[in-house]
Amino acid sequence: MILAIPVGFLIAYLARDELESGRKWFKTLIIISVLGIVGFWLIDESEISWTFGFIFITTLVSLLKSSDKKWIKGKFK
Repeated sequence: MILAIPVGFLIAYLARDELESGRKWFKTLIIISVLGIVGFWLIDESEISWTFGFIFITTLVSLLKSSDKKWIKGKFK
């Protein structure tokens, strides 16, 4: 789980030109991840809950960086 934050920054850095257009997908992934964390935790499948937690943190970093204008590359002409 600790590696989710640097992986999120790496993915956000490598896909800077797509961050702004992917905001709705980031929000969708966050909702699915939270539902997956809770659902699989309730049925005692903790390994899958940890996976959804990793996806949640990674996507959250990308969503936060998508609103940072210094981070996003300029638009194509």
